[in-house]
Amino acid sequence: MTTRFADKSVLVTGGGSGIGRAIALAFAREGARVAVAGRGAGPLAETVDLIERAGGKAVALTGDVTNAQDAARLVRETVEWFGGLDVAVNNAGVFGAAGKVADIDEAEFQRVFAVNVTGTLLAMQPQIGHMRAHGGGAIVNVSSSLGFHKRGDGIAAYAASKAAVTALTRTAARDHIGEGVRINVLSPGPMDTGMSSRAGESAGAKAERMAVEVPIGRVGALEEAAAAALYLASPESGFAVGTDLVLDGGISA
Repeated sequence: MTTRFADKSVLVTGGGSGIGRAIALAFAREGARVAVAGRGAGPLAETVDLIERAGGKAVALTGDVTNAQDAARLVRETVEWFGGLDVAVNNAGVFGAAGKVADIDEAEFQRVFAVNVTGTLLAMQPQIGHMRAHGGGAIVNVSSSLGFHKRGDGIAAYAASKAAVTALTRTAARDHIGEGVRINVLSPGPMDTGMSSRAGESAGAKAERMAVEVPIGRVGALEEAAAAALYLASPESGFAVGTDLVLDGGISA
């Protein structure tokens, strides 16, 4: 076990399940103090419990990144609990209802953009503000291979929002690297979460479908996504600025 993040303070949004939970657990295993943020107190408490039972240190912070005051409070409370903020991973996001472009409900489209795009912006702003005033830091935004790298039928709202997250992240990286804040983006393909499953699909049926649809023949493991996020946040990737790390088993190659 390495301790790349010993004595570092990390904030992970969307940390109550899936990729966000895996990332929080991975940071804790490598010595970080982890603030796990999201809207639901129950799932966050479960993540914290998993970290603490493994000997790590974590705190659950409830908040909604679509609200600027909440986003700022998450940073402030992380600093109050752990004495600083060295790394932030912005993973909060929603898929939204599927549908053809002509049939997309306007309110649903706006909801997806509010969480995925505006939420990423509002989360980053206080994170960058703290980091540039305290010697720098690293931010990893979780986007998707859908959108910028690959399209699909009936997913216009999600794909457009994630393409925007990627563009926003890479622009922010150029804006703030001179202030010591290094920002990159992780773009997963189908991972071992419910988001990559079809309605009513069994685990066996999903595995058969992924064997055909994904060149590597399977979904990605949550631990693989976590390892990629930690790499982007670590000193080993110190020359990576505005890098878009695609992790999709070859789908968009």
